[in-house]
Amino acid sequence: MTDQSDPQTYDDAVARHGRSGLGPVQEIVARLEGPSQNERVTLGDAIEAFGRRSFLPLLMVPALLVVSPLSGIPFFSSLCGLTIALIAGQMLWPGQDYLWLPDRFTRQTISGERARNALARLARFARWLDTHSRERFSVLVGHRPGRKAIEVCCLLAGLSMPVLEIVPFSSSILGVSVLFMATGLLTRDGLFALLGLCVLVATPLLPVLVVDNVLDGNGAG
Repeated sequence: MTDQSDPQTYDDAVARHGRSGLGPVQEIVARLEGPSQNERVTLGDAIEAFGRRSFLPLLMVPALLVVSPLSGIPFFSSLCGLTIALIAGQMLWPGQDYLWLPDRFTRQTISGERARNALARLARFARWLDTHSRERFSVLVGHRPGRKAIEVCCLLAGLSMPVLEIVPFSSSILGVSVLFMATGLLTRDGLFALLGLCVLVATPLLPVLVVDNVLDGNGAG
């Protein structure tokens, strides 16, 4: 049984700078461009662009989407968060080598135009991730205990998104956290993984700041 979180064992076209010459995160965005050409795009279409054995890039797909302007769609952030949690949970589950998601999730649709606009915005962020990530501090993510700890944190981030959806920007910040951690696993970059953990730990402070701002505004009124 191969470990789907190990970048040396899953889809080589995504794990390494491959045939397209793109970095691994840019490759993920590029693969989503195919399904986005349809009039309507489902989450299932995005999953099939990678195959259900490529757990790590599939973990990054909903994280990328929730960072995009699509996060403004009602309940979209909750859907992405639950999808992240389900994928991370199956990465942790012993012997799970084929991704399963409920049909209710995979049939959720958005317009192709909105998807294309979101991907255009994501391309710059993906390029930034590829440019700045590299193999370093790999002892933190290059062995099973470290990888599993990061996967648990991705699970927690996903579960937090439905809870914090009413807090402005919280889901997108959690998506960035998952992207940093997943990029760390993807490129064996322990520094990126640690950065993602720091973002995750800091996110619960957002509701406190929002409440403080509301109270300050009421007090000033």
